[in-house]
Amino acid sequence: VQLQASGGGLVQPGGSLRLSCTASGRIYSSDVMAWFRQAPGKEREFVARIRWGSGVTYYSESVKGRFTMTRVNSAMTADLQMLSLKPEDTAVYYCTIDPNNGGRYPYWGQGTLVTVSS
Repeated sequence: VQLQASGGGLVQPGGSLRLSCTASGRIYSSDVMAWFRQAPGKEREFVARIRWGSGVTYYSESVKGRFTMTRVNSAMTADLQMLSLKPEDTAVYYCTIDPNNGGRYPYWGQGTLVTVSS
């Protein structure tokens, strides 16, 4: 599976962005697609995940209530709608797949940079 992330850019604090991740290859209903991010000088951290079949989502505490992850099964695409962005949301955002919800992430996209700054 190959993943392509897009939608990053520069936005002012309080603004919004929508990231997309498109997969080439098969995604199964038991798989999980997730977003992680890595800020400069920090370790990569979990942001959000969605169960491909059911659409059930889970978010980190730092983004809960501001970010929403959705998917379009037929388009093999998952989006991350980000609202009320803060400077601390600045990071490279990566999409990834956890096959069969097994707790491992062997497939990663190339990342898209989100910069929140005035």
